[in-house]
Order: sequence, then structure tokens, then C-alpha cells
Amino acid sequence: MINIGLLIIRLVIGLLFVGHGVQKLFGWFGGYGLKGTGGWFESIGMKPGVTMALFAGLAEFIGGLLFALGLLTPLAGILIAGTMAMAIVKVHAPNGLWSTANGYEYNLTLLAVAIGIALDGPGQYSLDFLLF
Repeated sequence: MINIGLLIIRLVIGLLFVGHGVQKLFGWFGGYGLKGTGGWFESIGMKPGVTMALFAGLAEFIGGLLFALGLLTPLAGILIAGTMAMAIVKVHAPNGLWSTANGYEYNLTLLAVAIGIALDGPGQYSLDFLLF
């Protein structure tokens, strides 16, 4: 049963990160695309904004896809954790822990899940298990 649990976690978290990535990259699912996200990144001091939005979008998209597939899972975990660490540092940390005050609670949870799966492995229902 643990392998089914790992699969569910990987699919939900991974596919949600794919969605966040395409929001930044292409403006899908209500996102702002590179130009809009880049402008917001500039406003919080991340320059050049469009380039940083491209890197963030690619990290979320590629990290999420790899995480969902259970392929190169340690790399996927690092990509996801890295984006969440930046979100905590650049946006949420000044607001405290709780998400009710726009704090970093949710980002920290996602970071912990990504690192936990990266360290423990993706389980039997993964491409890592089949290939390596």
C-alpha cells in the first residue's frame, strides 16, 4: 500500500507543479505568462524578471513532470524544493508561518514533501524503479 500512497502523492504534487509552471510560461490556467510573471518578479526585486520567470516556470514544469513520473526523483525534488524555498524567502517569510496571513506554511509543506520523496524514493510505481 505504501507504493500506492507514494504514487498518489507524486501525481498530485507533481501535476500541480506542472500547472504552476505552465501558468508562468504560457499563461494557462489563469496564469500571467512570462511577461506578467516577469513584471511581478521585477516588483519584488527578482531581476531580470522575465528571465527569472522563465527559470521558475521551467523548474516547476520540469520538476513537476519528473516528480509525477517518478523519474530522476532526487532532481525533481530539488527543483520543486528550490522554487518553494525562493517563494518562502522572497514572498511569504515576512508574513509569518500561517497561510491565513499569506505566510509560508503551505510552501514549507510542499518543500518537505518534495525533499522527503526525493530522499526516500518514488516507490515501485515509478520510472526510476523500472529503469534503475
